Amino acid sequence: MSHGNARTTLHGRLLIVQRYRQGWRQAHIAAAMGISRRCVGKWIDRFDTEGVAGLEDRSSRPHTMPAKTSAMVEAGVVQLRVQERRGRDWIAAELGVPARTVSRILARHQVPHLAMLDPMTGLAIRASKATAVRYERDRPGELVHMDVKKLARIPAGGGWKAHGRSEQVRGRGIGYDYVHSLIDDHSRLAYSEVLPDEKGPTCAAFLTRGIAYFAAHGITRIERLITDNAWAYRWSLRDVCTEFGITQKFIRPHCPWQNGKVERLNRTLATEWAYRQPFTSNDQRTAALAPWLEHYNTERRHSALAGQPPISRLPPT
Repeated sequence: MSHGNARTTLHGRLLIVQRYRQGWRQAHIAAAMGISRRCVGKWIDRFDTEGVAGLEDRSSRPHTMPAKTSAMVEAGVVQLRVQERRGRDWIAAELGVPARTVSRILARHQVPHLAMLDPMTGLAIRASKATAVRYERDRPGELVHMDVKKLARIPAGGGWKAHGRSEQVRGRGIGYDYVHSLIDDHSRLAYSEVLPDEKGPTCAAFLTRGIAYFAAHGITRIERLITDNAWAYRWSLRDVCTEFGITQKFIRPHCPWQNGKVERLNRTLATEWAYRQPFTSNDQRTAALAPWLEHYNTERRHSALAGQPPISRLPPT
């Protein structure tokens, strides 16, 4: 089928041939149909060579493609996507191919978008609500997001990730860890700790340590802190915020996407730290958080930062 702006269709090309056989000059045919003389000559030559079949639409794909991506590279792109569940920028940097090429390869192989996959299993699910309204603060420390992610503790010897799902490895009664996190809106610098609860004093002490961590990395002042409406955040952080001159902000109830950057960090923590590999004990998983956090802040490519790590947006310290 011809595209929407095509000057000629199959009927128009037949008309070109018909007029030419009636004695029209090619220049007159071109003027009457609003096309070039070269276009008229092309269709007449095709009809003389192939008949009516030569006037049909055909693919514009070139006969040879010397720069075509090799099958080995395409297989590598698909394999990395399935195994690591990372975006095109990360895959492009790993394999040394343009990000746009990665997108085309994934589309050609009908690989679903990450938003349509379960972050833990990689299975296709119904995509969640997406928004086109995105924002980013202009400078580090202008806005910091805070939240808690609850994780089931790992029983001694390892849980389902190490041994599969069964009644023998269920960690019934051993409780939960609470991963408290801070993330800077502009630079995406993150700080997280595994703590035993999410009570007010615990949250306040974590915030104090987070402020010190940010200061050591060049964010000497936090202007605003945004959280959800948990009681511990509303009433237990006031003294810390007053001491450091921080303005508290709260999201609208039942609208977690307003705290989206730390919610996205929670998902990254789960997929790349907590569930990326099997751990044989809870202490082993906790000990792995600090090295992963250092990697996140200084090495891991971030799609929102043009493929750079958060430390790239901070002044030297």
